[in-house]
Amino acid sequence: MTAYGRAEHRWNDLMFCVEIRSVNNRYRDVILKLPKLIQGMESELKTLVNTRVSRGRVEIGVQLDSGAQESPTELTLNDSLADSYVNIISELAQRYGLDATIRAETLCQMKDVLTAKPLQFDLEDLKPPVLTATSKALDSFDEMRAAEGGAIGSDIEKRLGAIEKHVSQVKSRAPEVVDAAAARLKENVSRLAGEIPVDEWRLAQEIAYFAERMDVTEEVVRVRSHLAQFNNFLRSTEAVGRRLDFLLQEMNREVNTIGSKSSDSLVSSLVVEMKAELEKIREQVQNIE
Repeated sequence: MTAYGRAEHRWNDLMFCVEIRSVNNRYRDVILKLPKLIQGMESELKTLVNTRVSRGRVEIGVQLDSGAQESPTELTLNDSLADSYVNIISELAQRYGLDATIRAETLCQMKDVLTAKPLQFDLEDLKPPVLTATSKALDSFDEMRAAEGGAIGSDIEKRLGAIEKHVSQVKSRAPEVVDAAAARLKENVSRLAGEIPVDEWRLAQEIAYFAERMDVTEEVVRVRSHLAQFNNFLRSTEAVGRRLDFLLQEMNREVNTIGSKSSDSLVSSLVVEMKAELEKIREQVQNIE
């Protein structure tokens, strides 16, 4: 699901800032943006994220304190070059009778007297603070996911309740649909037969055949079973997104079968309502791990 988490952790003179963003994805896709100092930690960071996130496109950025450079540097003095500058200035002063006074800041401004080079760190020393910052960011990330998950769960439960209500209406309506179909069949046979005697036994067999074809008891039972499983999975603390996807497919199949078995206008309208609710639930399930 979509979520965001952020955390900071200071280690010596370095401040590590970790930001985590995620968007919906059917699978897990972890993308890392790391400074050069810790690019060798990619495997450890992905392992840590994989223990906390099982689905979604997750982007993780690790940075130093926003006021610092990506790679902290230190200044070093080029002793031999500084000595050469001082010797040349002294020689020129003696030759031309000039003031030989040299201020330190002036000397520092001369080319290449001071050189900047990246600070050197042992990657093994950096791993604990980076992993600590990432864990804190994941905690913040989980808090947002939990809040959003609660809202999504409430919405899905409401829609599951609507589907259960529609299924009950279909079950109540089913006997009337069969009786109406049987009455239409008898009426049509009598009209077409005219004065010809009707084989009542044969007619009863046909009515039974049509009643069996129109019976939706199995579909109603399976939809209710799927609804119960769906509710149970919603209360699980495990990753259940793919299981919910499967149950939605199965419920949609059973609802389609109910629609194909009945030509009753009320049942047809109930089927349309159930399919609409299932589609809305499917959209929400994409946000669930």
